[in-house]
Amino acid sequence: MNVADMVLPKIKNLPPSGIRKYFDLLSEMKDAISLGVGEPDFVTPWRVREEGIFSLEKGHTHYSPNAGYIALREEISNYLNRKYNFNYNPSDQVLVTVGASEGIDLALRALVGEGDEVIFPEPSFVAYMGCIKVSGAKPVVINLNEREQFKLTAEQLSNALTERTKVVILPFPNNPTGAVLEEKDLREIVNVLKDKDVIIISDEIYSELTYGQKHVSIASFKEVADKTIVINGFSKAFAMTGWRLGYACGHPAIIDAMKKIHQYAIMCAPTTAQYAAIEALKSCDEEVSNMVKEYNRRRRVLVDALNKMGLDCFEPKGAFYVFPSIKKTGLSSDEFCERLLKEYKVLMVPGEAFGACGAGYVRATYANSMENILEALERIKKFINTL
Repeated sequence: MNVADMVLPKIKNLPPSGIRKYFDLLSEMKDAISLGVGEPDFVTPWRVREEGIFSLEKGHTHYSPNAGYIALREEISNYLNRKYNFNYNPSDQVLVTVGASEGIDLALRALVGEGDEVIFPEPSFVAYMGCIKVSGAKPVVINLNEREQFKLTAEQLSNALTERTKVVILPFPNNPTGAVLEEKDLREIVNVLKDKDVIIISDEIYSELTYGQKHVSIASFKEVADKTIVINGFSKAFAMTGWRLGYACGHPAIIDAMKKIHQYAIMCAPTTAQYAAIEALKSCDEEVSNMVKEYNRRRRVLVDALNKMGLDCFEPKGAFYVFPSIKKTGLSSDEFCERLLKEYKVLMVPGEAFGACGAGYVRATYANSMENILEALERIKKFINTL
């Protein structure tokens, strides 16, 4: 028997993340500065860590209910009501997941299969394409462009819809571009989808990280509220990436279906992280606000410096990434990033890692210290001057 032949073709042919190559190179280098990892450089707020420690001291080391502790689900419901005026019933409309990524995977596995189509825009988070293909559905990509500020337009969406469309993914604020959808943008999308038998997966993991405007969720529009699944979590806003905790909110029938898969595949999210997350939602507004202010300061420095050195950089309004064009250099995104890393020890990520339409762009994160960002900018400038 050839063991390799036993692997499903759709998995065997699934390409690895385009980011991984650069992280492997980075691990072999000393004194390299990473503007590549989409992870806050802040440590989880102390009161959150303390609550996690206290939960261990009290012996809370057992399984939680499959959907997550009701105390956490209630706090998630309260938080979303306070922030966005949502009214999710914690008993049957909130599911605690192992990161927001599991929520996306669960939603797709619960909703789509062979013959179904899932529409999503690119550039975007690398996991969407993989999760759609693993589910057996057909990915339908809408290419975003800088001319439209990397926003998904209602016209693009309308043109992509077919009789087989079952799910549309809205990843805003966006990774890697930092683009956001404003209320007027969402209203036009709602008008396209409100009478369609299509479920919306709204990935809002960066909802707290916006600059100069407040995040607006498509779930706030009553015409599509029942058919929208809101995916969110604690990794980005609360600097809790390693705690692996997220949540999904939506119609009870969909949440129940997602819970069944979660029940068999995962059982429950980490107990310690759940106790810590309750504290994060209750008392960390100030810490989150301070982190956002610092991200904003770094954002302005990075965008201004890149534009001054000739790398045209769209101004991101959300998340913690910039997505400058490197087309003027004459290099491909991959060549640019590989040379920058090997010759000047700065890690950026090629735009193609987030979809083919990312060619000619690179992603850099400002989730790093100002000191490191300024040093990285000096190195990037020297590299550009050699070209």
